Amino acid sequence: MQIYKALLPLCVSLVASFPHTAWEATQLNNPYAEDEGNRSVLYESFSERPKHLDPAVAYSSNEYAIIGQIYEPPFQYHYLKRPYQLIPLAASKMPDIQYLNAKGEPLKQGAADSEIVFTDYIIDIKPHSNYQPHPAFAKNAEGAYAYHQLSPMQLELLHSLTDFKDSGSRELVADDFVYQIKRLAYPKLQSPIAEVMKNYIVDFDDFAKKVADKPKTALKDQQMAGLEVLNPYSYRVRIKGKYPQFIFWLAMPFFAPMPWEADAFYDQAGLADKNITLDWFPVGTGAYLLAENNPNRRMILLKNPLFHGESYPSEGEPEDRANGLLTDAGKPLPFIDKVVFMLEKETIPYWTKFLQGYYDLSGIASDSFDQAIQFTGSGGARLTEVMQEKGIQLQTAVTTSNYYLGFNMLDATVGGSSEQARKLRLAIAIAVDCEEYIAIFMNGRGVSAQGVLPPSIYGFAEGEAGINHYVYNWKDGKAQRKNISEAKTLMTEAGYENGIDPKTKEPLILYFDTTAVNVDDRPRMNWYRKQFDKLGIKLVVRATDYNRFQEKLRIGNAQLFFLGWNADYPDPENFLFLLYGPHSKVQFSGENASNYKNSEFDRLFEQMRNMDNSEQRYQLIQQLQEVVRHDVPWLLGFHPKNFLLFHDWYKNIKPNLMANNQLKYTRIDTVARAETRQQWNQPIAWPLLLGAAGLVVLLMPAVKAYRRRKHKTD
Repeated sequence: MQIYKALLPLCVSLVASFPHTAWEATQLNNPYAEDEGNRSVLYESFSERPKHLDPAVAYSSNEYAIIGQIYEPPFQYHYLKRPYQLIPLAASKMPDIQYLNAKGEPLKQGAADSEIVFTDYIIDIKPHSNYQPHPAFAKNAEGAYAYHQLSPMQLELLHSLTDFKDSGSRELVADDFVYQIKRLAYPKLQSPIAEVMKNYIVDFDDFAKKVADKPKTALKDQQMAGLEVLNPYSYRVRIKGKYPQFIFWLAMPFFAPMPWEADAFYDQAGLADKNITLDWFPVGTGAYLLAENNPNRRMILLKNPLFHGESYPSEGEPEDRANGLLTDAGKPLPFIDKVVFMLEKETIPYWTKFLQGYYDLSGIASDSFDQAIQFTGSGGARLTEVMQEKGIQLQTAVTTSNYYLGFNMLDATVGGSSEQARKLRLAIAIAVDCEEYIAIFMNGRGVSAQGVLPPSIYGFAEGEAGINHYVYNWKDGKAQRKNISEAKTLMTEAGYENGIDPKTKEPLILYFDTTAVNVDDRPRMNWYRKQFDKLGIKLVVRATDYNRFQEKLRIGNAQLFFLGWNADYPDPENFLFLLYGPHSKVQFSGENASNYKNSEFDRLFEQMRNMDNSEQRYQLIQQLQEVVRHDVPWLLGFHPKNFLLFHDWYKNIKPNLMANNQLKYTRIDTVARAETRQQWNQPIAWPLLLGAAGLVVLLMPAVKAYRRRKHKTD
């Protein structure tokens, strides 16, 4: 009896203590160890560590998700207004733009474009903006930089940026913007836009050659003729000719300011071995700073304590007020104190945590799509009842992206300007059913491309006027793909009746180069084979790694390939230049991977690209689209459609496909989130109670046996 009496209170105590712990403290399944306290914390995820956080080098979406919150270029996109509109960010106002002749003399208002030899962008920046606290700015008692000449003994004791005892700051000045542009030209950094900028910024290319063998710290004292600091809060950039799109570049992180102290600090020998570099720890003036960079667990942004301040926009579109997007008008930014990016390599755990309320927003993986979305009879998408009951909301937006199957126009079979090759390409364009691809592999999250431009880019034509009439018919108010019989007729006219190559008397063989090497890619590759098989063509898939694939494109050794392009800025030039002859991949190392060359297209493009938006420019864009549709250098594929789910406590969310700094506008209703999490994650105590009772039952024979032995002993 003594053992039984001792065990029973223990079991009862265990059961009684469980609900007390669960209901009075946090949820037991909470994946976050820290107490949020009174802070507003946003939870997001990442699946792969950003490779570059240096704004001169970074150029991918996962990199911009971080640096867009930290660095501030001169201009930004208005968060709410559409079409997209640039407004000042680090700049105090929009730039003064001056057109000059060959002598550098200002031209009169209304001067012809042919007279413009140079354009000056004069940019005034906001005073009293300061960099985030950082060891690079720390100074000792004598006023010298404390950490710019680290000794071997100091280096030995360092393991992370947080090991530096002191930090400092200083005011943002115009020279920091000029210094960053010099960094773009510095060959050792290999900025991805250096080749573009050397065509525009005066002296950019010569400067790059001049500093090629110099240390980065020498850039500060080297002069570039196209750059001039006018005063501490004003600088000038001179470009060649007239290039209206240059202002869009000035809204990208490439042109955000960089203090020379950051390079002087990070370039010290030994720091890179400890991952203490600009690619790991940025230095900016934005709303947030990167406080933790642990690629194996999490990345954390904290509100910059020295942020100069900014207000939530007071203007937007007419529907924004009704949608609650102007509720916070005029309030100081940012609203979020802390942003936690957790490493999530698998979609299922991420999705589960989102449904439990531990992530604030989520995309939708294919294996979760049916649980979240159902399509209406008209083809629209809506949330399932389960999602609606949880108060989850859906936001969709067609991206400013274009994914296409490219033909190498240098190839002897599919390339060239002959009618035979053109009809072969057109037959393939009709046969490859992009609508089916979107339905099968994208859960309907996309729209078929009718031209080079995606929706929301100036020059995109809606409805019947904008369809690719070589591939589609307009019927019942929508575009419908032409019948496969028309594609087969084109094959016959091209000399490939029933897909037979007259040279070999065997099915025509075409080669599809791709980086799709995983097991999960096999269904897509098989789908492509079936599409070509409709025409009797045998498609051979040549899978390879990314570097080898890029090399094939560079030397023109790919026949068919699949690529995509996401807008750098909302202008048609940023898409149509992908087919401009002088941007050929093989001949000029440009982005024209199809190596397409058409003198009429090039002439129209050169006339259109630097024009201001007008009816004349719109008509030129339509002519360019028609040339591409006729020549078929691309199988015009699709524009993806983003599906974003978010909880109703996530406020101020609006699709902005151009902006990279959206986090500062976000607000979390932390009270509503805490209450909902508590409700969704109540502990279920009865299994423990049942287990405890079972434990008692299991222990009873042992207790009885013990009593018998003890009785015999006594």
